[in-house]
Amino acid sequence: MEEFKVGGDVLFVLLGAIMVLAMHSGFAFLELGTVRRKNQVNALVKILTDFGMSTLAYFFLGYSVAYGTSFLVGANQLAAQGGYELVKFFFLLTFAAAIPAIISGGIAERARFTPQLIATFFLVGLVYPFFEGIVWNGNFGFQGWLESSFGAQFHDFAGSVVVHAVGGWIALPAVLLLGARRGRYQKSGAIAAHPPSSIPFLALGAWILTVGWFGFNVMSAQRLEAINGLVALNSLMAMVGGTLAALVAGRNDPGFVHNGPLAGLVAVCAGSDLMHPVGALVVGAVAGVLFVQLFTIAQNRWKIDDVLGVWPLHGLCGAWGGIAAGIFGLEALGGMGGVSFGSQLLGTVAGVAVALIGGVLVYGGIKATMGLRLDPEEEFEGADLAIHKISATAEHDTSW
Repeated sequence: MEEFKVGGDVLFVLLGAIMVLAMHSGFAFLELGTVRRKNQVNALVKILTDFGMSTLAYFFLGYSVAYGTSFLVGANQLAAQGGYELVKFFFLLTFAAAIPAIISGGIAERARFTPQLIATFFLVGLVYPFFEGIVWNGNFGFQGWLESSFGAQFHDFAGSVVVHAVGGWIALPAVLLLGARRGRYQKSGAIAAHPPSSIPFLALGAWILTVGWFGFNVMSAQRLEAINGLVALNSLMAMVGGTLAALVAGRNDPGFVHNGPLAGLVAVCAGSDLMHPVGALVVGAVAGVLFVQLFTIAQNRWKIDDVLGVWPLHGLCGAWGGIAAGIFGLEALGGMGGVSFGSQLLGTVAGVAVALIGGVLVYGGIKATMGLRLDPEEEFEGADLAIHKISATAEHDTSW
């Protein structure tokens, strides 16, 4: 029976890893549909190669930083306990690789290719696992201090802060250091429109992410015996809340509508195992409005050219989710309890601080040493032809 239990856990986590791996195709198509046609190939290539670089960084460095486990031992040791530690690594790798996938959408259309791959290695190998280990492995005593001070540890069941807020807040300094796309903000004060190149592809990406998210959240239990239908229902309610709120706040704009469910799902990750479904609906709805309003303000008033709006979507909605778990997770509001608002607030602030510092160090260092941005001619030509020597459409293919 013990062998069957271990085998069930291995299969459970493996299926979760496969579902979250599939989400990376969602990142790719969401970016492909949002950028201009001359940058579509680059969007697809970036997500796949960033995942490859993330795997190396997390295997050789990041997982050890977070959990103190090295895979540089014999295969017989690796296969012990049915290989559970290996599929756990695979599952958590798909989370770690979401960091560069998130950032990719913010810096799209003007970032150089190789410097971004180098940034991915440092982010997934050092910055992300540093905070991941603090929250999910109790490193450095931060969780113990929160528990002794506020009565509960920082609770982030599926990564509203550990994954999404960290990715979104790393992206912010990257976007600012790169600067806006050329011609986006004109000296006259006019803002040049860069509409999505393909709403169908954008919608496809959003749907793939939405479906995969149920593996992202539910399988964060990491053991078959710990699976909880409440997580699935709360994820569904937050998704619906985000969708309908973005529909109203975004005045039927399809870009906002398809990012709405993602905003809701980002926000519910942290407390999806604690909240009442009505609370999850409210959390998702707030996230949908938050994304629409802050995307609009950042783009039009603050002139932050965050192409896919990854800072408001992941950074702000993720931070809201971390704090919301300390509100709607309370028994007084129908939640399961066992959380503290103070711990949730400080844990969220800590994640934002680590992300900002890490983002400035990594992208600032790369900008100072090798540069981050395509030159003006390459940016005008588009990343597809400038970097990959081929376009997404046959009529624009380059000839050799």
